[in-house]
Amino acid sequence: MRHRHGTGGRRRRPGRRRVRPRTRARRRNPGRLPHRHGTRARADGRRMSPAAPGPSAAPAFSRVPGTPASDDPRAPAELHDALHRTGFTHDRVAELLGKAAMDALARDQAVPALRVLEPALRTPGHPDRGLAGVVSLFLLGRTVPAETLAPAPVRPEQLVGLGLAEETEGGLRSTVDLRPHASDDGTELYVASDLGESQRPGVLRRDHVLGIGQASLTLAQTTDRRRVDRALDLGTGCGIQTFHLLAHAGHVTATDVSERALGFTRFNLLLNAQALGIDPDRLEGRVSLRAGSLLEPVRGERFDLVVSNPPFVITPRPAGETPLDRYTYRDGGLPGDRIVADLVRELPGVMAPGATAHLLGNWEVLAPPPGDARPAAERWAQRPEQWVPEGVDAWFLQRELAGPEEYAETWLRDAAESRDLEHYERAYRAYLDDFAARGVEAVGFGMIRLRRPSRTRPGGALRRFEHVPHPVQQPLAPALAATWERADWLAAHPQDWLDAHLVAAEDVTEERHQRPGAEHPGVILLRQGAGLRRTVVLSSEAAGFAGACDGELSARQILGALAALLDWAGEERQRLTEEVRHLVLDGFLVPHEPVPPAA
Repeated sequence: MRHRHGTGGRRRRPGRRRVRPRTRARRRNPGRLPHRHGTRARADGRRMSPAAPGPSAAPAFSRVPGTPASDDPRAPAELHDALHRTGFTHDRVAELLGKAAMDALARDQAVPALRVLEPALRTPGHPDRGLAGVVSLFLLGRTVPAETLAPAPVRPEQLVGLGLAEETEGGLRSTVDLRPHASDDGTELYVASDLGESQRPGVLRRDHVLGIGQASLTLAQTTDRRRVDRALDLGTGCGIQTFHLLAHAGHVTATDVSERALGFTRFNLLLNAQALGIDPDRLEGRVSLRAGSLLEPVRGERFDLVVSNPPFVITPRPAGETPLDRYTYRDGGLPGDRIVADLVRELPGVMAPGATAHLLGNWEVLAPPPGDARPAAERWAQRPEQWVPEGVDAWFLQRELAGPEEYAETWLRDAAESRDLEHYERAYRAYLDDFAARGVEAVGFGMIRLRRPSRTRPGGALRRFEHVPHPVQQPLAPALAATWERADWLAAHPQDWLDAHLVAAEDVTEERHQRPGAEHPGVILLRQGAGLRRTVVLSSEAAGFAGACDGELSARQILGALAALLDWAGEERQRLTEEVRHLVLDGFLVPHEPVPPAA
């Protein structure tokens, strides 16, 4: 799926205002606003073996209490058609509400939208009355008189029968959050999840099921989209990663510890069956839903691609805690960052040779020993480096770093726990006590990319641990994959890469900084305008090398000419060679002609 943009988020990240975009991984949908993201969610065209007919009993996860009903596989598809004919699409809703009301919803403020909708809701015969009723019901969480929906193809009894709404004295009240998501090809997807804190009173339920948010979109934008036979969505939630995977995987296994999450996933798959290119009567032919914690449901199996937005939020573990005390959507029940550490260590066991895994996660940064004055941003990788099994390629991209106080505040707000002041202060103290007891100075958040090589890699496994706090280009997956391809090529050709004729990548620009009147620049930079948008400070010799890279001479020839000009010994030439090699690895300089894949 290609994303254009989205609003809201799955998990809030420390120290950021909700209204700012970027790739921060919020787990919630602020304002419960319909957001727009691109998608190519179509079947991959392969013929699948039909699933065996099931027993007469209701299919698994089709009648989980507190989730929409999906035992009749055709009913959700009929609702999709009715919602679309009502005009409940991203573009139409944005047109109806206007920019100011949409922006306010992104800040969790519903009043501007309510003011816009009031004329249509109060006026019988108004052309937008039916759509206004659906928007008010599902996006604003308001009780709507049944007659308000009368002009719309969506029928109240249809919503009640599917468990999406309930009848009250004042009319219909939504029991789920249901919102449209637009695709690049014009297809409209709908996703149901639990109501958020702005749509319901009190704190969130412990088995809350999240909708599509910024964390989900971030993970999707960093995941490889090569065609694979078998993919695993570990911790599927409402099913968004499975939507993406169906575009390029023959079969997807979606797991979750929460049966409610699997109930929502099944409903959402059937709700969008036509758009996703799946047969609602033979869902099992493309998707397998399994309940269980982490890797338990898939032990002994192998997958070509794994994605996971695990419940990685670090949470104090009080004495006497039970599973019912945890927010299952974000808390895996393990101390500290152990859930992420365990996944990094164990995921290669379910990865086929050549498979990749893509995760989001938190990791703790411990206080430094005496004499180590480096900031946390320079020490954060010490523990994650120990998690990666031998022979496995790994790339950690840290996007944010928060102190204990900031981290605690973020996650206490996330579940609306700040509404009870006494509870909030007690929980806040528990967070700080927990971090202090384990010597935690900060908590990092970012993306993890693993690969199980199909053969031994020359030079050993690839390991990268980078702090990248600046904005990057999304989707990021192509740039990450290209970096690994270059790393493989350089490893396979430790000397021959110097025979390549290099040029500056198309998105790379040079900056020179010098004081007024100075004869030479004091600082020379190369900047990338795409991908990770890195900036590198060049030595004067590397700047000269980059300036000579027009594709005419090989890297070896340019290095030889510079060494002769500067009368360099072997050590100085080797230093420049390594500097150039890093410019190639990071994509600042690229071969003028495409290089063959690493053998």
